[in-house]
Amino acid sequence: MTGTQHHSQEPPLIGGNIRRIRKEAGLTMDVLAERSGVSKAMLSQIEAEKVNPTVATVWKISQGLQVEINRLLEGSEEPVRKFHVTTRDDIIALDTDEEGLHIDVLTPIQMVEDLEMYLLSFAPGGALRSAPHFPNTEEFLTVIRGSIHVRAGDRDARLGEGDFIRYQCDVEHDIENTSEESSLVHMVVRFHKRSLGH
Repeated sequence: MTGTQHHSQEPPLIGGNIRRIRKEAGLTMDVLAERSGVSKAMLSQIEAEKVNPTVATVWKISQGLQVEINRLLEGSEEPVRKFHVTTRDDIIALDTDEEGLHIDVLTPIQMVEDLEMYLLSFAPGGALRSAPHFPNTEEFLTVIRGSIHVRAGDRDARLGEGDFIRYQCDVEHDIENTSEESSLVHMVVRFHKRSLGH
């Protein structure tokens, strides 16, 4: 029977699992520390199996790695496929100083400054005016309803329903609804890791 027992008095050694999953995700220890709220010093000790973290700490790390906590505990080589649902009630609405603009944040907080997705609702004449982002950052816009005018640096374009645009937003850039009807735009912002020091 002993060969089939998986229970023991020793806690699971999860440091190697955390290190492997972190490297598979292309994350530095600094980035994981920032995303999880667990200090780099503590992460280093955990990965080296020098300390046994609390369940709360393991949960924070799993959130930073965007994996199920069981994957860290069990050490399964089988990857856990992401399947994350954000319901309408959980979507964060951003208040801005801009008139005629409503922003819904679709991405979870862990993805901030990595890949961000938004729904932008523009009233007639509404606009989103932005300062330059990190170098090489890009925005991808799809017009779901209505029409907009996009300007990035010295380039500009007018888009209608169903149109798509991709542009670098490391310059001053504007999105404006110049029509007399409301517009709805899906926006994706992609940050380049090298620009963030990852």
